[in-house]
Amino acid sequence: MENRWYITQQTFPELLNRNAVKFGMRRAQWWKTGPESTASITYAELWRIVREMASGLMELGIQKGDRVAVMAHTSPEWVWADYSILCAAGITVCVYPTLSAKELSFIVNDSGSRILYVQDEEILERALAAMNEMPGLEKIIIMKDEYSHADKRVMSLSDLRSLGVRLLSRDKLSYEHRWRSVDLLDPMTIVYTSGTTGRQKGAVHTHFSINAACCRDMRLVPDYRESDVMLAFLPLAHTYERECGHGSAMHSAVTVAYSSPMTLVADLQIFRPTLFMSVPRIYERIYMAMRDMASQSPVKKKIFDFAIRTGLALTEARADKDGFIDMSEGIDFTAGLSRWLVFKYRLVDKLVFSKVREKLGGRFRFAFSAAGSLPADLCKVFMAMGVRIYEGYGATETCNTVNLNRPNQVLPGYVGPVCNGVEGRLAPDGEWQVRGDNIITHYWNNPEATKESFTEDGFYKTGDIVVMGPDGYIKIVDRKKGIMVLDTGKNIPAAKIESLFSVTHYIDIVVPIADDKPFVSALVVPKYDVFIQLFDKEGIAYDKSALHFFGEGASRMCVAVGEDFIANETLKKLVDEDIQAANRELEEYERIRKYVIVPRRFTEFHGEMTPTLKVKRNVVFKNFEQEISSIYKK
Repeated sequence: MENRWYITQQTFPELLNRNAVKFGMRRAQWWKTGPESTASITYAELWRIVREMASGLMELGIQKGDRVAVMAHTSPEWVWADYSILCAAGITVCVYPTLSAKELSFIVNDSGSRILYVQDEEILERALAAMNEMPGLEKIIIMKDEYSHADKRVMSLSDLRSLGVRLLSRDKLSYEHRWRSVDLLDPMTIVYTSGTTGRQKGAVHTHFSINAACCRDMRLVPDYRESDVMLAFLPLAHTYERECGHGSAMHSAVTVAYSSPMTLVADLQIFRPTLFMSVPRIYERIYMAMRDMASQSPVKKKIFDFAIRTGLALTEARADKDGFIDMSEGIDFTAGLSRWLVFKYRLVDKLVFSKVREKLGGRFRFAFSAAGSLPADLCKVFMAMGVRIYEGYGATETCNTVNLNRPNQVLPGYVGPVCNGVEGRLAPDGEWQVRGDNIITHYWNNPEATKESFTEDGFYKTGDIVVMGPDGYIKIVDRKKGIMVLDTGKNIPAAKIESLFSVTHYIDIVVPIADDKPFVSALVVPKYDVFIQLFDKEGIAYDKSALHFFGEGASRMCVAVGEDFIANETLKKLVDEDIQAANRELEEYERIRKYVIVPRRFTEFHGEMTPTLKVKRNVVFKNFEQEISSIYKK
């Protein structure tokens, strides 16, 4: 293990200044300017941009401790906005770009934000429509160099930077004095929880708590190297990408490249990343894309299936008596195994697995998985391919990781033991409770929620039910509120049912229903794109005008279909086969007895998905109330 010089304690303005001074020539940010063209800036250039923007905010009257909101997709500009606020000694308020005008108004008003950064015209129009509901909002800055608007409260990024240059020409040291005034214990950001139930809560993190979180993560994972490229595609408005990804990258002064879930496949080839943060749904999609590609011919399918069986056999053979598998970098996967298994593995590695690693860019080192449980079998499949995924667990309030699998001791299906520097314990009801420097001290303007979320001795109540495994590794059973109770009193974890559909052939998402019901039912979203291919191949007619798509190229996906599509007998038969296969893995009372196939995906736009691709069950139930009611009619 190399000397981890980058594990240090300081404010984030200090950290950016250090990188500009010490690593000014290193590439900081890298992004696409066209389908295959890119641009980048160094840490010195990033510092200059932030300096001018922060000075612009100061010229607009932003004082230490003032709140400024950012409503944008993950992009270089998001980081410019964030650090401009921090270096002006302000507090960054995160707003998911998919939120409605009503939700934006609540966050801006609750936080007392004086200025709002928006990414583009579409978000700008949403914000302007709510201006009358946000009396304290003084200015909107659209993150474009050239933009003029009749509303005097709107200004462009270049206008903001010009203001900053004007201030710096009058007072050269004003910016220096301001960013150096930031204390480690000062509030750094307010991140509003996704609000799956009730009022959204603003989790307040300080420079101290987020720095503690970064140091915690960097102590546990392989060394960061100067040549590393971290690919960012999850929302920066969430603490996961912002701390585990960008925070660690800033500490280690490595490159961050920018992508999105919709362009990820192509971008892996352009940026050839060495590491990234992801969520289980993305890994599921990568695996299913590989499997579907292999299924296009009988020969390829046989080779792929043989490769997976061989890889899993090797993974099982490498596991110790408790199921732990060493996934350290540089380890020989075949050491000490039978010659026949080694021969088969080397063959399938050449035919299949090496090509998968090449699809990931050919330089992949490791990735993280969080914001939901990664199915154990899926974890093993990636292990077999030589793809290292370290699964962890945390929350917005804990600034992410409180549990993490160790590189030399990965236990599929578990999220790891408690992290160094964090305390964890099981409450009598099975809830996981944690305490540490990385955890918030309070919610903004919400002392009642703060009191409810902590025990008297300072442990944060995660709201997740867990079970303890070997060596202190924990497994997430479900959210407390995810435990469904039939009218017979039987308890059923929704996550147990949902996980059985993570890599099925014909079903995308299943949302089980059981609370106060006589039996388990479900709403089912089929894989529309798979059925479109099947219908076209088999010559099955359907209303193509009713199809709605999102994205472009390889990332294009169908998000809605017509009623005739889901009523097709072939679709219903294949969906039912997936349902019955899952039922065979469940207890009698847990099985799905009835279900409704729905004609559209659950989306962030409809409020049904969080930005980290978890289903908001209560919103789905509300939006599909009639369909659920029809299931239980006598």
